Order: sequence, then structure tokens, then C-alpha cells
Amino acid sequence: MKTLTLYLTGICLMCFFTDVKAQSLYLGVRGGLSIPNLTAGSGYQNPLNTGYSSRLGPDAGIFAEYKISKLFSFETMLQYSSQGGKKNGFQAFTTPTEMVVMFPPDQAPAYLYADYKSEAKMNYLMLPILAKFGWNISRTPLHLYVGVGPFTSYLINASQVTSGQSQFFVDAAGQQPLPGGAQSFDATTDIKDQLHRFNVGIEGNLGFSYRIGAGNIFIEGGGNYGLLNIQKNAVDGKNNTGAATIDVGYSFLFGK
Repeated sequence: MKTLTLYLTGICLMCFFTDVKAQSLYLGVRGGLSIPNLTAGSGYQNPLNTGYSSRLGPDAGIFAEYKISKLFSFETMLQYSSQGGKKNGFQAFTTPTEMVVMFPPDQAPAYLYADYKSEAKMNYLMLPILAKFGWNISRTPLHLYVGVGPFTSYLINASQVTSGQSQFFVDAAGQQPLPGGAQSFDATTDIKDQLHRFNVGIEGNLGFSYRIGAGNIFIEGGGNYGLLNIQKNAVDGKNNTGAATIDVGYSFLFGK
């Protein structure tokens, strides 16, 4: 963490002074698709934080790119990033307090199981600072580039959306049903208070741009990965955010 913090501070200082020496400054916008998932922290796996698959969400940003040379630049961006994951099918949930009385004293299981759909939706504002390396493709307007660097992020909102109907089961194999029949899981629950607000991580992108006059249109693919556990409560396990991204955008020359 100390190394990442020092690296982030150094990049910020370099970007602050870059406009003095940069050949040009480009401003731009981008938007596209985020394909996030939640990964369980090693050694901290339980039925709640495992079994996620990818969901779909928006990805968008505005950025400034400081060109130092034809091959190298720094990019700072304010990025809206959709994170989270989903589970469909038989899965665990924390035993509700009102159901603990159904079991003998001190014998209520930590988890119950049911067949339903669950989606964790989290939206962050991210501030990545990327070092970008690029190459012109022969004498064409095409430009290939790669960018990588750290980011900080702030959680805007988070919700757990569940749906479906299922009977409750005591065991993960679904062999020990509880009385009461099928129950509805249709609900949207605000879980922002269960998560840490801030995160840090690494982002990287690979893309092609096409020069049009003083501007560029581009398409890029990449991803981001959060390095910190997002859960506040130990009983929820530990998860890290991460997403693959596909974006298109446009940048224009602001000044030299």
C-alpha cells in the first residue's frame, strides 16, 4: 500500500507539471460497457462471497491527455464505473433473525439456502492516472496505444437486487427443506452502508485511435481491479471489485 501511495503521488505531481513541457493537451469523452465481477479474497471464502458471475453495466468518463512526445503521454480521467456481480440459482443467504427461533438454542445455522436470482450493483467514481505509450501505424492516421496506472475510487451507491420464489433449505445440497413453502425474494436492498467508501487499484487499456483533423476517434478495451476488500463486516467475507471494459470515444486538441 505504501508503494502504491508513493507511486500515485509521484504520478500526480508529474501530471501537475506536465502542461509546462507537453507538446499538446487533448480533452475527450468516452463511453461503453463495463463487465464487472466480484472475486473472493484468498483465505476468506464463505458461501456469501463466492459463486459470483459477471454482470453488465455502463462505463463512461471525461479525460485530459498530456502529450509529452509522439510516443508517450499522461492521462487523467474522471470515470463512472459499474461494478458488482450476480448469482443465479441455488445459493446461500444469512439466516434471518426472525427464523433463528425455529431452531434449538444455539443451533441455528449461519446460512440458509434457496433457488433465486441475486445481483450486487455498485457504482463508483474513479480517478485513474495512466501512463500511455503509443505507436503510429506506418504513415496512416491509425495509432496503437497502451495505458496503465493506479486509480482511486469512491462508492456512489450500492444495492442488492433479488428476485424469484423458492423454499428455504438448511443444507447446501437442498435436501433439508424448512416448513412454510415457497417464499418471495423480490426486493431491492440498499447495501451502501455495508461497504467501504474508498478503494484503490490498477487500471489498464489497449486501443486504436484514428486521427481526424485536430481530433481522434478511438476504441479501446481494458479493465480495472480494486486492491482493497470492499466489505465492512467480517461475516460477509472479503471481495474485490474488478471489471473488463469496452469503450469508444473522441478527443480533441485543446492547445499546444
